[in-house]
Amino acid sequence: MAAKKKVEKVQYYGTGRRKSSVARVFVTEGTGKIVVNGRDVNEYMPYATLVMDLTQPLNITGTADKFDVNATVKGGGFTGQAGAIRLGITRALMNVTADFRKPLKVAGMVTRDPRAKERKKYGLKAARRAPQFSKR
Repeated sequence: MAAKKKVEKVQYYGTGRRKSSVARVFVTEGTGKIVVNGRDVNEYMPYATLVMDLTQPLNITGTADKFDVNATVKGGGFTGQAGAIRLGITRALMNVTADFRKPLKVAGMVTRDPRAKERKKYGLKAARRAPQFSKR
């Protein structure tokens, strides 16, 4: 009997972070299916704009129907998670070929967004919100 050969798909990995969300993204050659935490992206994300946002790197490089995306994301809300997945997809695509870096860099996908929630300070109600002033 002939032994069956196991065909391994090449997997490209990228880590994305945004606010307090961290995404582990695996990109494999496929048909354009996007899975987030074991669920379809349209089922997981509540708004179509977030889905559009996280698929931007694939659309810019013209590979939306050539790669499957499998993402595991933790922490934060939906906006932060979508941004983290987007950065993860960008980094994984740059591992596929270095030719993708230039169009992604021009579109602003390569840079990590450093904005995060500012910590609350003592004597204040929030990060900068002071208690209401009372003259009398």
